[in-house]
Amino acid sequence: MVKQIIFKKIKFNNFNYGQFDKLITKKGLFVFPAGPALASIQRLDQYYNSLKKSDFVFFDSGLFVLLLGIFKNIKVNKFSGYRFLSLFFNYLKKNKNQSIFCIDPNLKFSKSNKKYLKKLGLKKINNYVAPKYQTTKLTDKKLLKLISKNKPAFILINIGGGVQEILGLYLKNNLKFTSTILCTGGAISFFTKDQAPINNFIDKFYLGWLIRLIFNPFIFFKRYFFGLKLIPMVISSEIKIIK
Repeated sequence: MVKQIIFKKIKFNNFNYGQFDKLITKKGLFVFPAGPALASIQRLDQYYNSLKKSDFVFFDSGLFVLLLGIFKNIKVNKFSGYRFLSLFFNYLKKNKNQSIFCIDPNLKFSKSNKKYLKKLGLKKINNYVAPKYQTTKLTDKKLLKLISKNKPAFILINIGGGVQEILGLYLKNNLKFTSTILCTGGAISFFTKDQAPINNFIDKFYLGWLIRLIFNPFIFFKRYFFGLKLIPMVISSEIKIIK
């Protein structure tokens, strides 16, 4: 069985859902790169660097999983940010004493996210509305101070892909304590109903992209079209398998 693969110097972990209980006890930076984001690593150096320095990189992209199987004969498990959060929220329902710090894209989503987490029974919730970051030189001393004061068990970064991973690495490198940093982006909005409705069935059959496209074609058509650049990247790459 494949344990890990190394693609473009990024070490992907081939986890399955049954390993979640062990995974959630780990500290470090968890990332779930989507297909269009992976296709951008050759032009976005800071984002690429954040993936290479992450502790746990998951197979979020159904396209990437399919390409590995078709062109490289490598079978791996898709483990999306949505599915991880589904398991994570079930975990929080049973562990209501856990502390969580959310980093949100705007005030509307921040209120919605906090309301949802409160419904799970959590009491130790802190939210922070992120400014518009400059990814080439990302710093946020105010955020560092707030997180250091609260020392949460989990940091949930709910801002867009390509930025959240850079922010996650910044926090990992600058916080003086270890936490579980989850870069699941807008996936929480599937639970708060602020985004297109996605469930485990849709996620299992790699149809999340289609639902997003139907509900918001103006944003996602261009994004997914760009993501097709991942096809020649996979075909032309030498991929190392670790068993």
